[in-house]
Amino acid sequence: MNKKYGSYVYVRMLRYVLLWILTPIFAIAGERPTDMSPFLEAHCYECHDDGMSKADLNLLDLKFSPDDPDNFATWERIFRKVHEGDMPPKDNDRPDSEELKVFLASVANPLDQIDRALIKEKGRVQARRLSCEEYEYSLHDLLGVGVKLSESLTADTEEGFTNTAAHQQLSHFHLANYLNAADTALDEAFSRILEKEPNFEKHYGIKDLTDKLRKGNYRGPEPKENDVIAWSMRVQFYGRLPKLKVPEDGWYDITIHSVSGINRGDDEVTWGLLTTGSGYSNEPLQYTVGIIEGAKKPSDRSFRAWIRKGHCLIIKPAEAGAKTAKSNLKGKDGGTVIFDDRDMKAEGCQGIRFSSITIKRVHPNGSRADVMENLFPGITESELRKGPPEPATEATRLLKHFAKHAFRRPVDSASLAPYEKLVTDSLASGKDFTQAMRYGYHAILCSPNFLTFHEKPGRLDDYAIASRLSYMLWKSIPDKHLLALADAGTLNDPAIITKEIDRMLASPKSTRFVTSFTEQWLELRDIDATQPDEKRFRSFDPILKESIIAETRAFVSELINNDLPIGNLLQSDFSYLNTRLQSHYGYKNIELQPGNGLQKVSLPSDVRSGLLTQAAILKVTADGSVTSPVVRGVYVNEKILGHHIDPPPPNIPAIEPDTRGAISVRDQLEKHRDSKSCASCHAKIDPAGFALEEFDPIGNYRKFYGAWNKSAKVNPSGITPDGNTFKNYNGWRDIQLSKPEKLAEAFAGQILRYGTGGELRFSDKEALKKITEKSRSTDYGVRSLIKATLTSSLFLEK
Repeated sequence: MNKKYGSYVYVRMLRYVLLWILTPIFAIAGERPTDMSPFLEAHCYECHDDGMSKADLNLLDLKFSPDDPDNFATWERIFRKVHEGDMPPKDNDRPDSEELKVFLASVANPLDQIDRALIKEKGRVQARRLSCEEYEYSLHDLLGVGVKLSESLTADTEEGFTNTAAHQQLSHFHLANYLNAADTALDEAFSRILEKEPNFEKHYGIKDLTDKLRKGNYRGPEPKENDVIAWSMRVQFYGRLPKLKVPEDGWYDITIHSVSGINRGDDEVTWGLLTTGSGYSNEPLQYTVGIIEGAKKPSDRSFRAWIRKGHCLIIKPAEAGAKTAKSNLKGKDGGTVIFDDRDMKAEGCQGIRFSSITIKRVHPNGSRADVMENLFPGITESELRKGPPEPATEATRLLKHFAKHAFRRPVDSASLAPYEKLVTDSLASGKDFTQAMRYGYHAILCSPNFLTFHEKPGRLDDYAIASRLSYMLWKSIPDKHLLALADAGTLNDPAIITKEIDRMLASPKSTRFVTSFTEQWLELRDIDATQPDEKRFRSFDPILKESIIAETRAFVSELINNDLPIGNLLQSDFSYLNTRLQSHYGYKNIELQPGNGLQKVSLPSDVRSGLLTQAAILKVTADGSVTSPVVRGVYVNEKILGHHIDPPPPNIPAIEPDTRGAISVRDQLEKHRDSKSCASCHAKIDPAGFALEEFDPIGNYRKFYGAWNKSAKVNPSGITPDGNTFKNYNGWRDIQLSKPEKLAEAFAGQILRYGTGGELRFSDKEALKKITEKSRSTDYGVRSLIKATLTSSLFLEK
């Protein structure tokens, strides 16, 4: 990249960021209510005055100045605690309903007025930028390339949703990486249209798959008749196929032909893992592509994966508990794998049998013609090589077209002028037409108009609505159809928006939404944050991990696609299982076809149903050894029930888990509940957590914390905050299902956060109720809730 040009772009970006960071937050003054004091004197000062300030809260001296953000947050917390019944403590004298109503109104009304005034002036959402995921997908769709960029960008925070404005940062590290990532993407795009596009496709037979057999350091499969067999072995990097290296970074379609299983398990499948990597200790990291199901009947298995240059495929059985063999008859577990004079099948080892492999380079985000249309529409091949007759005129046309898609709105002449000058100056300095245009495109991709969202307070214009819809459902720029609707000024019509939601959810790009939303809302991105104890949970393996994630994503997709009621989060009569999950959950009477992957099945009425009892959810809410009702309780309250949980006081020690299972976690929690400062929160947290104690850290149903009848017994009973008792998860679930509107409101809140990049505001309560009410006729269908949210004022205003 030209150094002078790079400095110019960097300085412009840095100046914008400083202005963005230093913009003052608007505040307005509010008046102190006069009818608040009687309630505070009667119910609050005893524990929260200048003599005793429990939870560091002195209400006697606390001013009512909600124009100050910190003061507003304090009074909002006070309102929430009183409104939800946490305060005054339940063993104190309770206020009567009229007294409570007057106090809550005295706090809520001015807070609501101030919040609405602030939103009117500045909007619900402050300035925000593209997340790493949004940036990568935007470049993919804008250019038609598929190059991986997220690994080279500054990582987003994993607190809440990655696009939440309040959690985002924009530093010089972000800017430098944006510059480099834009270069990388443009390199890919321009090389595909200016150079001969590589056409890599190879078929690998037995000779290739067993390359270097009987030579030093061989770690590949065993040739057997017309096939090869990858056996279950302990030796490191076993299963590597070094002849199958790819020539360059890129997306590849992989087909493993005639796959079957040897010494299949009880579910009639031998489970294997396909990864990529160098296959050697100097670069040990491997990247999972997918799981391989070796059934009795041979069949082809197809995958699509991003593979790094010089990396090869690695195939091996990977089911926990399966017998593994040493690398040779001498009993050593390293060095060269030798199959001579051995009968691996007779030894009882599992094997993945296959005949050959085909690898083909693909461009899933666009053909060369698509890239050409994105960058040089209306330009012939000859003009691309030699330059058009009127380069300056053509440059303006191309820049205007590209900038409209990158900035997600039309660009006026004044805004386009700096990019035109950059291109014309480059042409004048002797650069050819494509080089000059590349400079212009790069500058556009580094512009704040591309990197950040520009939304004005009040009702969003049609282009801002198009952007919100596309980044909500596709994580990327609006397509031509959305922009055409914005050009026509019709995107403020709820009927049009509803139709567009259906169109966009029907697109393959909507899988980005399901993947991204479940990773963040349900925290599936943390599936590897802890590793289950290998001695206690020996059945957990990469096969199970991949399967439980796929189950939850398929389940959520089904809820959306078929507009199923929100109650399915807690109780459902179906799920998506493969035979590995069927064995894990202990379902003996469900019919599945071995080797057919995830299959929709009807579930029996027992202890497990709904999202919360799926193994992926139960794993991300536990550590590798034990479960915690507190962790799971907080998760359920915040993700499913819509309750905010305050962090614990700093002087309260954490519970030390008893990994032996001799003492129940319920007994350990009693000391926390003895404290008034802890009791109110635990009354809300613990019920859901206790109910889920029926499930261990990897999702197995249990009745004891350790060995059967030799450890503490699980007690999943409890009392909900409103006084309802339950004996187990099913009892707790039924209590929650009696209030489906609460589940619906909580889900709508999650969609709103994810779709706007803003947190829920104090004044959003009534609007959220209207959203849920609109979906009542469908039993609060998940798709209906999404539509109601995306056509609401909360989504369609800044």
